[in-house]
Amino acid sequence: MDETNQRWLGGLLIVVSATAFSMAGFFTRLIALDAWTLLFWRGLFGGLFIAAYVAWHHRGATVAAVRAIGGAGLVAAACSTFATICFINALRHTSVADVMVINATAPFMTAAIAWLWTGERESRTTLLASAAALFGVAVTFDVAMPAGHLVGNALALVMTVLISGMMVIIRKRRETPMLPAACLSAFALALIVLPLATPRAGLGSDLPYLVLFGTVQFGLGLLLLTLGTRLISATQSALIGSLETPLAPLWVWLAFGEIPSLATCIGGTIVMAAVAADVVLNNASR
Repeated sequence: MDETNQRWLGGLLIVVSATAFSMAGFFTRLIALDAWTLLFWRGLFGGLFIAAYVAWHHRGATVAAVRAIGGAGLVAAACSTFATICFINALRHTSVADVMVINATAPFMTAAIAWLWTGERESRTTLLASAAALFGVAVTFDVAMPAGHLVGNALALVMTVLISGMMVIIRKRRETPMLPAACLSAFALALIVLPLATPRAGLGSDLPYLVLFGTVQFGLGLLLLTLGTRLISATQSALIGSLETPLAPLWVWLAFGEIPSLATCIGGTIVMAAVAADVVLNNASR
């Protein structure tokens, strides 16, 4: 496969991944369980889904693939686990739109962390777009504080920093197999929240939704993100993944009538414009 086809395939995988991830707000509104029980079942079913793929892909070398994740894989798994905890709790404390707008700054946070940690510098276009995106987030925070959404927005910000750190690790340690680390992250999530969860509460009518939440939204999204990032750069993956921002509130609006505030719409528009400008201008300069 030539480089152009690789980029197209990688981009397509990330688009489908972003679509899957964007359903998180929909499922958290659909399933009437506490956040800890939701996290337990999401981690369990997501872990089983990814484990099945890892076992199929590596077959007899599955154990070796798990051992190969090393310290970098463990740190990436820890970032993913705690980011997921922050994410689900953020969705319960603020609007889906606010969480997605803050999450859309992940490409620029990734660039900043990479520069501070590895010295890798991004283009001036990306830095300017980063400043514009952060301004968009500031607009969202401004309206959220009087509405009592500050805790949720803060959790979303912590989540974004953790995900960005994970992306930098993946970027720096490309030789490390990250799918086993993602599987470990999902199972660790279920174990960590188990003392606070009530798993029995999910065995009723919500169980089919929990299966879909763990496999399609979380497991498939994470699987495609990992596969797509192998074909394009981590920064491009994060930028395309920002499609979650307009999609997530769209599903919630269509299903539950949760209309985002005007300031959230303005902040989201600024962030998405910054992302689009960065992609278009950087590609035009190549």
